[in-house]
Amino acid sequence: MSDRLLHTLTRRRGRLLLLAAVLCLPPFYLDAFWLRIGLFSMAAAIGAVGLALLSGTAGQLSLGHAFFLAVGAYGYSWFAGDPGPGLPPALAVLLAVLLAGAAGGLFSPVAARVKGIYLGIATLALVFLGHHVLLTADSVTGGFNGRSVPPLSLGGFTFAESDPELTVIGVPFGAEERLWYLGLALFAFTWFTARGLLRSRPGRALAALRDSETAAAVMGVDVARHRSAAFVVSSMYAGLAGVLLALAFRRVVPDYFSLVLSVDYLAMIVIGGLGSVAGATAGAVFVTALPLLMTRYADQLPLVAAPGSTEGAVGPTEAARYLYGAAIVLVLLYAPDGLHGLARRAGDRVRRLRSRPPADPTDRPSSPQPTAAARPKEHTP
Repeated sequence: MSDRLLHTLTRRRGRLLLLAAVLCLPPFYLDAFWLRIGLFSMAAAIGAVGLALLSGTAGQLSLGHAFFLAVGAYGYSWFAGDPGPGLPPALAVLLAVLLAGAAGGLFSPVAARVKGIYLGIATLALVFLGHHVLLTADSVTGGFNGRSVPPLSLGGFTFAESDPELTVIGVPFGAEERLWYLGLALFAFTWFTARGLLRSRPGRALAALRDSETAAAVMGVDVARHRSAAFVVSSMYAGLAGVLLALAFRRVVPDYFSLVLSVDYLAMIVIGGLGSVAGATAGAVFVTALPLLMTRYADQLPLVAAPGSTEGAVGPTEAARYLYGAAIVLVLLYAPDGLHGLARRAGDRVRRLRSRPPADPTDRPSSPQPTAAARPKEHTP
């Protein structure tokens, strides 16, 4: 291993350790509102990474991502709750993710044969079918009012408010503070597994499918199998995101898992950059945090009405949707590779400027000497 490569790897590891240390600090300094925004953003990022693998890497359009989030959220609530088997919460998390993957596996034959807008319409049916089931299967889902979510506990440690209260360095750790570290762990797992998948042979095969299915088939890629596998993996990531959302909300209701949520996830990966784990994360934070921030600061923003106001101004949620709708248009027109592409180009420019040798002020070009033709001719008497 060359010294340059070793230096690069050491620098990347140092950055990751520094970033991990910084992300562990917010529970000690921020209040519950900001921690809640972080939790929702991490859950959205997990689901957006799964959709980025499906739509950005494999090139399959899906409008049914909300359905698989609902499977994960309600699956955990039922497996760990009452009514339900009342299983240990850690086992319920695993079964909920597997249940979402199984739901994706049942739909994968359709994903293997249909593509483009036709696959998008087919997945759209999942959202309406799932919403109908959530409203009518009262014994499992609780119907219109939903059902409460059992807290997660690992080794006797509960990720919720409990007695006696937990205090760390003088800071009381409630549900948001405890769930923050759970969300970090799940997001780190998603980040590294997704990046590993993209760099592996299956990831390169999925990228080949996106570029040209005919060329991928000629190179020996099993098109139907890889498209089905991409749908299953994406569904499992969505199920994990649904579990974290359920734990953060503490109650799940059918109306949250609607078509609007699926459109939000499409907006995340388009704004962040298709096929990029970092881009999906950035887009998820933007789309998730913007309406919450506008709701909190609505009284300080022009043309935005405070929640519950009867004035004619636009509500914070609608204003946020207008803003990231405009962001989608700007990204498609001027930055098709999204926020991740913008950040990458900015980083490349900074590196080029740093690598450029500084100009030496003493290194000035000497005055040109006159050529023979330019010299005055000698006059001989």
